Amino acid sequence: MKKKHFFVLLCILGLIFSLFLSGCKKQTEPITKTSFKLNTVVTITIYDSEDTALLDGAMELCDYYENLFSRTKETSEIYRVNQGSLTDVSDETAELLELALSFSRISDGAFDPTIGPVSSLWDFHAEEPQVPDAEAIAEALPLVNYQNAELSGNTVILREDGMMLDLGAIAKGYIADRIKEYLTNEGVKSATIDLGGNILCIGSRPDGTPFRIGVRQPFADASTTIDSALAITDQSVVTSGIYERCFEQAGILYHHLLDPSTGYPCENELASVTIISEKSVDGDGYSTTCFLLGLEKGLKLVNQTEGIHAIFITRDGEIIYSDDFPYVIGS
Repeated sequence: MKKKHFFVLLCILGLIFSLFLSGCKKQTEPITKTSFKLNTVVTITIYDSEDTALLDGAMELCDYYENLFSRTKETSEIYRVNQGSLTDVSDETAELLELALSFSRISDGAFDPTIGPVSSLWDFHAEEPQVPDAEAIAEALPLVNYQNAELSGNTVILREDGMMLDLGAIAKGYIADRIKEYLTNEGVKSATIDLGGNILCIGSRPDGTPFRIGVRQPFADASTTIDSALAITDQSVVTSGIYERCFEQAGILYHHLLDPSTGYPCENELASVTIISEKSVDGDGYSTTCFLLGLEKGLKLVNQTEGIHAIFITRDGEIIYSDDFPYVIGS
């Protein structure tokens, strides 16, 4: 009996010691890196790995794609296409341009990647931004027509002299998707990718619960969000709004969402559009497209598109959700 009691005691002590070690085991802390890239603040956070080389690799992808898609970087493919010195582009640039043109087609030109001649006149990053000369806008406007941009395989043809591509309205979403692809291929199952407000989640939080993503109230303090957070698992949240890049001149607000039909910032009832989607490039494309279409047409487009959900916020603060919106979890 003594041997049996002694054996049971050892088992109990072993179990207690095992539980003690388990309780003391250090939990993996998230790793994160922030850098100014793509003309914005980029933050990558990984919750289930301690390998900081993954963060470096994600940042390197930002540099790689900027060298393809930038409208202003003289060595980029898009810059050289605009200058007429390049016609055959990489697979990535061809894919992004085709995606941009697809948004032009579904919006009847409200979204137009040939906005370059006009967008190059507006410098929202200047220390003292100014409204461009009206004559310059009028001269550039006839060059904006997506139907005069042809993509055949990897060959880009701009049919009018002076045409310029600007893929800035969709590029960050595409890059976020490529970073997610890279990280998941490296075994990451829990992470967030933030490209200046383009949020893309990999999986869920380490405890299995969804990420909580807030949607900012336009023109409120950066920390002020709408009443309800979004429960996001393995999806993207992208917002286009009039408060992101803007300036005021002579009492008039000018924002970066340009109307291809006028050359000036789009004027409608909307302050912002937020898109929740599986792919961040879709979030980028639909958020800009729906904003430019306006509330009625934008809401109709979202409601007839599978896998896309939206939050529209009007200039007077009204919040409108697309049909069967499933992500609100409360503040």
